[in-house]
Amino acid sequence: MFCLPRYSLLLLSMALLFSAGANAVEKVVVMGLFTNKVVLEVDGNRRILSQGKRSPEGVLLIASDSETALLEINGKKQQLKLGSHIGNSFSKPEQKSVTLWPTTNGMYQVTGSINGYTVDFLVDTGATTIAMNAVTAKRLGINYRLEGKPAVVETASGRERAYRVALDMVTVGPIRLRNIAAMVLEGEMPSQVLLGMSFLQRLEIQREGTALTLKQKW
Repeated sequence: MFCLPRYSLLLLSMALLFSAGANAVEKVVVMGLFTNKVVLEVDGNRRILSQGKRSPEGVLLIASDSETALLEINGKKQQLKLGSHIGNSFSKPEQKSVTLWPTTNGMYQVTGSINGYTVDFLVDTGATTIAMNAVTAKRLGINYRLEGKPAVVETASGRERAYRVALDMVTVGPIRLRNIAAMVLEGEMPSQVLLGMSFLQRLEIQREGTALTLKQKW
């Protein structure tokens, strides 16, 4: 009977172990993004990786921030965003959307946030940008006089002094957009924050009956 020497058996065992761990990753889903850390689902297993660490399946985190993760998957570098899927069983992530219905006066309102602060928006496709009054801007921590650019706008009550600003983050339901232009009016108007086209133009807007659906573009 043919027998392998002990040394050869050890090498064979190590080769088999290596090949078992080197199987191609079938599916990776980005579940959470942080600076130098990422939460993944790798072939159905939840993994938390720090920069430079490799999962048991062989996925390596090269770098990450709150926007993207640079991973090495099956020997190839891949840059993925939150919710991204990649692998042999690739499936397109669900498109983020929110559906609104009109109030009794026919207007569309939705609760969202600006820079992390809760805001009740009034959807206004006639407004060029997101617009708010000075009191609201102060509540949201927007230092419009220092950081904004002076402007004059026409309103129903006449000309108003205003300031152009950029909002770091605006959310409506699951939709989240960064660096959105806005206008702060020094008067009392508008009484409600207007969700204008600086936000809406970056979405897909669909109407079905009285329902208004906002969808985030890929």
